[in-house]
Amino acid sequence: MSKGIIIAIDGFSSTGKSTIAKLLAEKYNYIYVDTGAMYRAVTLYAKQNDFVGKDFFDEEKLISNLKNISLSFHFNADLGFAEMFLNGVNVEKEIRTLEVSQLVSKVSAISEVRRKLVAEQQIMGEDNGIVMDGRDIGTVVFPKAELKLFMTASADKRATRRYKELIDRGDKVDFKDILFNVEERDRIDSTREDSPLMKAEDAIEFDNSDMGIKEQFDRICALVDRRI
Repeated sequence: MSKGIIIAIDGFSSTGKSTIAKLLAEKYNYIYVDTGAMYRAVTLYAKQNDFVGKDFFDEEKLISNLKNISLSFHFNADLGFAEMFLNGVNVEKEIRTLEVSQLVSKVSAISEVRRKLVAEQQIMGEDNGIVMDGRDIGTVVFPKAELKLFMTASADKRATRRYKELIDRGDKVDFKDILFNVEERDRIDSTREDSPLMKAEDAIEFDNSDMGIKEQFDRICALVDRRI
């Protein structure tokens, strides 16, 4: 029996990468890894320890404390996906706040942070049969992945989706703040020196500005089936 393939999903923030990845993992019985959650968890740790904030960032303190950060995923049967644990504590809700979103690109740009997490991600994919989404999966983590997807959509559409997600969760947010955050993260992610967000040469681009989840999922499943 085939041990499965590696599906690498990269793209801009709030393009639905995680949603598609979870659906694919469920359909093909693959392991799903949300690398964005890993960077968010490191960001939460930095915020909790006053290493980073809106107007400051002590990179050296974060780097020297990376050895104290333990990340793991634990499957939640009720939710149908694995949740992020930071040093043994479930932080799935805390890492999804706008405050963490506003800081995560700063933390993600640090080479030492990226090296630590990329090494952990590559270990997770050693046995294939994995769906992983992030910013550099097809270019850095798994450059030889059998299927690479690059998700994109207009900033306004992505901000609208993110705004609805946070409002539905009960957060009090302003749409202008969400849109600014989306555009700022695009700028930082695309221009950082270490592993900038870019489409791999052999990745298939999906602009889902005007595409529903079902249409995306059906089209991507057809691609997966051909690769398998």
